[in-house]
Amino acid sequence: MSPSLSTMADSNSSVESKPIILDVLPDFAISGQRCAGRIQQHIDLLLLALEALELGASEQMLATVKHFNLEKIIKNRIALWRLRSTNPWRRAYTRDTLTIEQAKALVIIANYRVKPLTVQIRQLLLAEQQMQQKGLPVTCHFLLAEYLDQFRAHFRSRMNPRRAKVSVYLGSEEELNQLALFLLKQLLFCTGTAGMQRFWISLFDGEVA
Repeated sequence: MSPSLSTMADSNSSVESKPIILDVLPDFAISGQRCAGRIQQHIDLLLLALEALELGASEQMLATVKHFNLEKIIKNRIALWRLRSTNPWRRAYTRDTLTIEQAKALVIIANYRVKPLTVQIRQLLLAEQQMQQKGLPVTCHFLLAEYLDQFRAHFRSRMNPRRAKVSVYLGSEEELNQLALFLLKQLLFCTGTAGMQRFWISLFDGEVA
C-alpha cells in the first residue's frame, strides 16, 4: 500500500472508531483539549443527582455506554469511576483531567438517563414550589425528602470534607439541599429542546475566547 493510501486508511479508521453520538455536541478550541476542574466537578455532581433519583443508576449508566458504543472511551465500571474522580471535590480525586471526548460521553450518558425521569423530576420541583408557597421545609414532602436524603448520603460518602466548599455543604443540611435542588433543575434543563447541547455549551461559558 502506498504511503498516501496508508494515511488515508488510518484516517478513515480513526473516523470510524469515533462514536457517532459524540458529534451531537460541538467541539471547542480550548487549551490542550482538556476540561477545567469546575467542568469536571459539575458533570460529576449532575451524575450524583441522577444516582439519587434512579435505583441502580450506575448499572444503567454502563448500559448506556454500550447502547451508544462508547466502550472505547469508558471501557468498564472502573473507567467510569476514574472519569468521575476527576471531580476535585472527590475523596478519590485522581488529579486527572477529562478530554473533550470523555466529557461529551459523560454528558450524553446523563442526558439519556434523565429522559425517563422527566415526569418524576417535574413532580419533585412542583413539590418544592408547593412547600415554599405553604412556608414549609422541603423535607416535609415525602418524595422530595427521599431524593434529598439520597443525595446527601451520596455526597457525604464521596466528597472530601477537607475541601473548603465541601465542608460548607457538609456543615449545613440546608445548603446541601439547595445544591441537590439546583442539580435537579439542571437535569430538567437537559430534557428540554436541544437541552443537552445547551447544557454542554453552558459548561464552557468563560472557557472559550
